[in-house]
Amino acid sequence: MTPTPLSLADVERLARDAHAAQTDKAGRPYAEHLAAVADGVRARGGDPDQIAAAWLHDAVEDHALTEEWLDTAALSPRTKALVRALTKHPGEPLESYARRVLATPGALLVKEADLAHNADPGRLAVLDEATRSRLTEKYARMRALLGLPA
Repeated sequence: MTPTPLSLADVERLARDAHAAQTDKAGRPYAEHLAAVADGVRARGGDPDQIAAAWLHDAVEDHALTEEWLDTAALSPRTKALVRALTKHPGEPLESYARRVLATPGALLVKEADLAHNADPGRLAVLDEATRSRLTEKYARMRALLGLPA
C-alpha cells in the first residue's frame, strides 16, 4: 500500500525543521529563502508538486535531508523528480545542471523563483562587495543558461 503523500503543510514543516539550524549568506534563517521560493512558485502559477519541490529544492544539496530519505519519502514521483533535478551536485558544471533543470518538466519554474529570490537586490545589498559581485555574476550566468531574461 502506498502511503498518503505529505500535504504541502507537512512538506513546509519538514523543510523548516530540516533547515532549522541553517542560515543564508546574510545570516538570516534559511527557511525564509524556502518560503520566498515557494511563494514565488505559487505566484508564477506553480502546481502543488512544484510548490513542494520549492520547499525541498535545497534539502539534499545542503545535506539537510538525504537522497535515501527522498527515495522513500511520501512525496509524489513528480515532486521527487523535481527535487532531484534542482539538486546541484558538488563539482557539477553549471551547464550540466542547467540541462537537467531544462529536461525536467516543471523544474524551470521552480529554479526561476529560486534565482529571483537569490538575486533580490535587498538580499544582495547586505553582503560584502566581493560576495555580492560573485553571486550576481553566478545568478546571471545561470539565468542565461536557462534562457531566462536577465
